[in-house]
Amino acid sequence: MPSPRIPPESRAEAPASNLTEWTVSELSAALKRTVEDAYGFVRVRGEVSGFKGASPSGHCYFRLKDDRAVIEGVIWKGVYGRMRVKPEEGLDVIATGKLTTFPGSSKYQIVIDSLEPAGVGALMKLLEERKKKLAAEGLFDEARKQLIPFLPEVIGVVTSPTGAVIRDILHRLADRFPRHVLVWPVRVQGEQSAAEVAAAIEGFNVLKEGGAIPRPDLIIVARGGGSLEDLWSFNEEIVVRAAAASMIPLISAVGHETDITLIDFASDRRAPTPTAAAEMAVPVRVELLQTVNGLASRKLACMQRGMERLRRELTMLTRALPKDILAEPRQRLDTLAERLPRALRANAQVHHTQYTRVATRLAPQLLSNTVERRRERYDALNQRLKAGLVANAQAHQARIARYRERVMAFGERSRRATLALLKQHHTRIERAERLLAAFSYREVLKRGFALVRDEAGQPVRAAAQVERGAALDIEFADGRLAATAGGASTVVVRETVVTETTVVEVTPKPPSRPKKPRDEGGGGQGSLFG
Repeated sequence: MPSPRIPPESRAEAPASNLTEWTVSELSAALKRTVEDAYGFVRVRGEVSGFKGASPSGHCYFRLKDDRAVIEGVIWKGVYGRMRVKPEEGLDVIATGKLTTFPGSSKYQIVIDSLEPAGVGALMKLLEERKKKLAAEGLFDEARKQLIPFLPEVIGVVTSPTGAVIRDILHRLADRFPRHVLVWPVRVQGEQSAAEVAAAIEGFNVLKEGGAIPRPDLIIVARGGGSLEDLWSFNEEIVVRAAAASMIPLISAVGHETDITLIDFASDRRAPTPTAAAEMAVPVRVELLQTVNGLASRKLACMQRGMERLRRELTMLTRALPKDILAEPRQRLDTLAERLPRALRANAQVHHTQYTRVATRLAPQLLSNTVERRRERYDALNQRLKAGLVANAQAHQARIARYRERVMAFGERSRRATLALLKQHHTRIERAERLLAAFSYREVLKRGFALVRDEAGQPVRAAAQVERGAALDIEFADGRLAATAGGASTVVVRETVVTETTVVEVTPKPPSRPKKPRDEGGGGQGSLFG
């Protein structure tokens, strides 16, 4: 038996029916797994393009490109906050992360975990751009810099507690002028270094005067030498802004004399080495002592010379005075000395007399009489106060009683007025009810008339409005009947009852002709007089 002929269209579609059918989501998920399995973690070098900062959600989206290709990049919010090197437009970087796909737009992207500049040239370019940006904001202006205190009581040092820098600073301070030193331990290299240094500077500034931990009078940010990458933490914006915002004078001592970082421009003074920073912080104690001793010797010599000069002048003035210049004052002093005892006794006698006169006025009987009169006066005032309170209470009670009577009278008047108003409205309602009943068509039906309605329930006012076979509704005073119009002069009436229907045919009589008047006279016009 020959095989049936297959159309060309069927032959073309037959092999495709054996392939697995994928949904878009399934295909995207399979591609995502394939890409992530094949490229777990990768390092990609490229130029940052399209970077506009963090989005409102905190994530960063940009592109990495070279001269022939572009790949989308994303940095999640938590990773971006921990990054030591932040992405910037046009920066040549090496990104480390995981390659994945984004099914929502059918594209692949790299989820970046870390960024590092691609070589020293890129770091220098980034450093120059950041320096220009911060300088434009005025963070490096000389007018913002503070004076270093001559002899600080407390010195705060921000550095690593295990390096040689802190030992050099402490040793140099001990040699020159021992001071109270507070060390804020930080990491001076690595991803968390910049945040820790900025937090240390801000932490010293928030200490209160006279608190449990003394507030430093001077801050030294110190680190030993190293490569540009090692010192990069002190080029971060967060460190530079913290140094510029410090209200405590700050000395930067990062690296060696040839090492330049951005914190050097924002600090109040730059030291080439940490040891030099300690020398700038305090003077030499021995030199100060020598200076003070020299000033003390000079002051003592000046005082001795001055006293000698005054002594010579006093001797010269004494020689110039006459010998009996003090005789008259001395005689006057002797006279006054003789009069003084008598004057003292007279003064005491006068005061004793005044005391006696006042004492007689303060006799016990006089005081008792005064107290008694005051007590009687207070008792009278107390009686008047009680009587006034009683009278006031009675007046208020009388007033309350009058107001109560008025309220009761008003209530009685309100009740009578309400009853009268209700009676008036009741009368008006009864009158309106009687008037409505008088004008109701049901009163007309009670006098023997009927109301005819059509199928729509509208009253039929003329026989010409009724067609043959139309259903009618006839309402009497004691009930309603259904009827059907039989013709121009026939109406079939059906009386609707529970068990039977009565049909009544009504045949109208022909209209009667008017009667002619009788001719009583045999013809012609009748006589009016009989």
